[in-house]
Amino acid sequence: MTGTLINGADLGRDADLDATTAVITGIGITAPNGLGKQEYWEAVRAGRSGIGRITRFDPSGYPATLAGEVPGFEAAEHLPNRLLPQTDQVTRLALVAAEWALADAGIDTTALAEFDMGVLTASGSGGFEFAQRELCSLWSRGSQYVSAYQSFAWFYAVNSGQISIRHGLKGPSGVVVSDQAGGLDAIGHARRQIRKATPLMVSGGMDASLCPWGWAALWTSGRVHAGSDPERAYLPFDPRASGHVPGEGGAILIMESAATARARGAHSYGEIAGYAATFDAPPHAQREPGLAAAIDMALADAGVAASDIDVVFADAAGIPELDRIEADAIADTFGYRAVPVTAPKTMTGRLYSGAGPLDVATALLAMAAGEIPPTVNVTPSSDSPLDLVVGGARRATVRAALVLARGQGGFNSAVVLFGPDGRKRP
Repeated sequence: MTGTLINGADLGRDADLDATTAVITGIGITAPNGLGKQEYWEAVRAGRSGIGRITRFDPSGYPATLAGEVPGFEAAEHLPNRLLPQTDQVTRLALVAAEWALADAGIDTTALAEFDMGVLTASGSGGFEFAQRELCSLWSRGSQYVSAYQSFAWFYAVNSGQISIRHGLKGPSGVVVSDQAGGLDAIGHARRQIRKATPLMVSGGMDASLCPWGWAALWTSGRVHAGSDPERAYLPFDPRASGHVPGEGGAILIMESAATARARGAHSYGEIAGYAATFDAPPHAQREPGLAAAIDMALADAGVAASDIDVVFADAAGIPELDRIEADAIADTFGYRAVPVTAPKTMTGRLYSGAGPLDVATALLAMAAGEIPPTVNVTPSSDSPLDLVVGGARRATVRAALVLARGQGGFNSAVVLFGPDGRKRP
């Protein structure tokens, strides 16, 4: 059977597959090196970093002073005043990204059945900055000075809830908490809801813990780089690697069934073709890490071979042992330097639950542009098994991409993406 091209996108050749195929029709980005899809893409393809010294509080008393802060974000310019007293920075970023994603997809939620639209996001920390402010009020002034909004503004599920309320989305909703892997897990679960006949899901992830309380919590991970030079701070797959730089932001995506998107003549950025997640055994179990298994299962779920993948977006922990595990897993699956590998998050820092969705958005934008963004500041060792994209963006035809993410505690997730004309079927 032949496919039908809508706005350049082959949204399916079979009605049953159309109903269960999840495509992305809208992208909303709030990142340390760009607000909005276009600004972010221009920055990432040019290798422009958003990492610098923290400005939202004085970091001089902390061992680590660098972060990826979202620049020039004034919530009052984007959101109604009534929402400002009840929301944390992370929720404001998520609400704005969701607004942009819905507009990008051409969705008017008031014109759709409210139970046909759901929200499934990820969060690694919730509203830390809001919670810190209210706890300070409690300790210094008394309980009568604590905002009633504290009851939910700190919570992991607050982004899903506020997006749902703002846009009247009453379909399947929830939140996934699995650290850096959470964003991909949320996308995977949203895809499951599409397969269960929900026509539209808002998904992705957002984190923002750049306040003294959040910063102290992040430092306890033992994985945060303690230097002060932004160009030497976050160097995954580099012999000089000594931790990562935290960041804030992420991406919100609009996912629809291919049938829904086709019926309304929507543009498709691409398809969530495969997803898998595994969990590492505790160190004393002396079992192999689960990342390689997640890669293999995601490829199998997508029905493709390793040779079909045109680029890998790496998790890029910036911890030598974890980088070695990831490099080995990629090389074992794809072969020695057999596939381009990139880590654009070296320009944003690790965004925790926002990282995976931002990499998914970046991969889809790379497909449209025919260009793989670089891994900045990194000089891999001469014996590295990875074909790491460094020194500048690389022109390439990208029809299928693999995105990887790992969360502290043993979470591993992998997503396979097909471009709008890259659907592979037997």
